[in-house]
Amino acid sequence: MAAGLGIGRFVYTPILPPMVEALGLTNSQAGLIASANFVGYFIGALLAALRLPGSRRAWLLGFLAVNVVCLAAMGLTVSLTLFLLLRLVAGIASAFILIFSSALVLDRLAVAGRSSLSAVHFAGVGAGIAASAALVATLSDWRIMWFAGATLAFIASVAVWAMVPADHPSAATTTTTARSKPSTRFLLLAAAYGLFGFGYIITATFIVAMVRGSKEIAALEPYIWVMFGLAAVPSVSLWTWLGQRFGVLAMFAVAAIVEAIGVAASALWLTEATVILSSVLVGGTFVGLTALGLIAARHEGKGDPRGRIALMTAAFSAGQILGPVFAGYVHDLTGSFAVPSWCAAAALVLAAFLCRLGKS
Repeated sequence: MAAGLGIGRFVYTPILPPMVEALGLTNSQAGLIASANFVGYFIGALLAALRLPGSRRAWLLGFLAVNVVCLAAMGLTVSLTLFLLLRLVAGIASAFILIFSSALVLDRLAVAGRSSLSAVHFAGVGAGIAASAALVATLSDWRIMWFAGATLAFIASVAVWAMVPADHPSAATTTTTARSKPSTRFLLLAAAYGLFGFGYIITATFIVAMVRGSKEIAALEPYIWVMFGLAAVPSVSLWTWLGQRFGVLAMFAVAAIVEAIGVAASALWLTEATVILSSVLVGGTFVGLTALGLIAARHEGKGDPRGRIALMTAAFSAGQILGPVFAGYVHDLTGSFAVPSWCAAAALVLAAFLCRLGKS
């Protein structure tokens, strides 16, 4: 999760400002590059839902390798077309990494009777964000930033290869397990998950650019994304614990409201206090929401959970595709991220409502 998502998907955020400045990209183009990654994520989610041959571990390791190659290649070109292609392929890889690692790990934890440790798995996203952000903050050249991210992802991938054994014989396989028809509650959950994808991604993509673009708070640029990642690490344990105590769907709704407050904070005005609040609240909920959504999906049916996880991921990525493009174009028209951020906050409130509706 650290290699494929924390680094593979989110290292683009701290690299974005120096990359835009060096290459003269517009916010629309920056948003388009981000959305290319999410289009790939959507495609990967759909492909991962198919009955694929071979072991889940083999697919996981293969796409971890693809992820590393795509990260390194971003520093070898200045072509917008190649940027789009590389982020598209990286998005496909990220989806496979999320789906296969989550299905594999959650199954193993269930067999061992230690499902509470799922928080450790999802905390890898925040750990990857914080580690890559801290590394990138020490560098000045955007190309070197991509190479450094690729190196970090490679190290994490080697750790996965060394630590994850072959598929457990009692785990569900991709070729023999029947899948149940999605329930109404699952469809509402998937819709809420899609709105969550739209709601968080604008802040997650552009918060560093917001800070860099404001002279009053520009000094926070090296730290804001590190804070975002650090807030994500303990949040998974917190939200999954609350989910076990008060109900997964109930806590999904609460976390969505908390995240909406964080997104709205950066839309009201840009000050050190509001940007820090936004970073902590969004960073402190988005991985928790990811975990709660996938845990809920695993229990909303029978058989191999990979199909349900893949459908949830597809809904999530659809929201992510729209977010950066919408925010980039509106910013180019208005000169501000305020309107897109308000729309994102509204989407999160609606996600909370749908989740509560599904619970009833």
